Amino acid sequence: MASTPPARLKRVALSRSEGRHPPLHILFVHSHAAEVARCIQELDNVHFTVSAEIVSTPEEFSERLGSHPYDLVVAEYPSPNWQETQALELLYRSKRQIPLIFIGRLLHRETVAEFITRGAYDCIEMGHVGHLPVAVLRALDEKALRDQRDRAENGLRHSEARYRALAGNLSYGTCRCDLDGKFLEVNEALVKMLGYASKDELLGVNLVSALIQDPDKRAQLLGQSSRQGLVDPIETEWRRKDGTTLKVRLSAQEVIGEQGGLDAYEVISEDVTKQRQLEDHLRQEAASDPLTGLGNYRRLTEVLDMEVKRSGRTGREFALLLFDLDGLKQINDCYGHLIGSHALCRVADVLSFCRDIDTAARYGGDEFAVVLPETGAAAANQVAQRICDSIANDGMEPVLCVSIGVAVYPHDGERIEALLRKADAAMYAMKVKKRELLDARPRVVH
Repeated sequence: MASTPPARLKRVALSRSEGRHPPLHILFVHSHAAEVARCIQELDNVHFTVSAEIVSTPEEFSERLGSHPYDLVVAEYPSPNWQETQALELLYRSKRQIPLIFIGRLLHRETVAEFITRGAYDCIEMGHVGHLPVAVLRALDEKALRDQRDRAENGLRHSEARYRALAGNLSYGTCRCDLDGKFLEVNEALVKMLGYASKDELLGVNLVSALIQDPDKRAQLLGQSSRQGLVDPIETEWRRKDGTTLKVRLSAQEVIGEQGGLDAYEVISEDVTKQRQLEDHLRQEAASDPLTGLGNYRRLTEVLDMEVKRSGRTGREFALLLFDLDGLKQINDCYGHLIGSHALCRVADVLSFCRDIDTAARYGGDEFAVVLPETGAAAANQVAQRICDSIANDGMEPVLCVSIGVAVYPHDGERIEALLRKADAAMYAMKVKKRELLDARPRVVH
């Protein structure tokens, strides 16, 4: 997996707080106390206050999950008396939303791909345990966003009394509309949210009509449907007076009149624009390589898993290309590591011009991958050759060369790890062939 530079690790850690982080309660599934202590030390180095418990059997693990709250699970791999992802499966059965990170002495890329596909948050080798704090920070950020979303959803399930209480609340926009969706009453928070000068000006706008007049949308907005029962509040885009858009989360209820008939609807709206932007940013950061800006190994496995599932529905094949930058060590030795890093970015620049439906990722230190949906072997090899030629002729120095490996689903494998092995083997075979050709050249003796 792509490594995180020490300087970046320090910046990420210090950006959270000038002091220590809130206490972190970790459940370790581990058989070596010394390795647990090393993990805790790494977290302590970036100002985590860790409270740790260790279990060694599935029975202990299930018992602790049922009786204690934890922020994180760190599981050893491989571990005595445990099947490969047994800890992950037990965590899933417990219905506890706790991030799980596997720690192993040697984790093959195929194993990491499978574990992340099954729901593990991350996989880290003990030799690179210094990456653990960054993974923990990201896992906690994502968990906080999920908790915040759940609290918002629960808060939006309201009653008539709650609507009245929120009418003067500056955090939620509230309105009453007629059966056609025309505003009858609005509060100041909604006026401010939508950028209007006054309640009277906003009352002339008809933002809810499309939702109210569509039976399916109306059922979803009201949080009930005769076909599906309770559903989540609806999320949509509204346009402010100045033309900009905002994302709003809406929940509503019917207002019954004095005669017992449906009289109006009352709607509560929450501006979730910044929340969605933050979620998008965190998702992008967690799935991006910090040097090149391409997807990272985690993103690659997610896309491959998605393509396998899509191919199962459509019956169409897809291709995986692996690229290895030849001679990166020599470039670093001759020109310096800054030029070596720039060489990696040059490769990434070429790969970033793939089709919108393609996904490019940094597969490892000097290795890259491209996923080509709905592409067979012949077309994949043509794309690979064009990329190779573009990298070699980008007009910069030193001239770069890459080795290529191609695998096509399902012909070369029906599992992610099988495709990766096939493409990696083809890429290595090309490297060997290049060396043989180089060795076969006549040498000039001076």
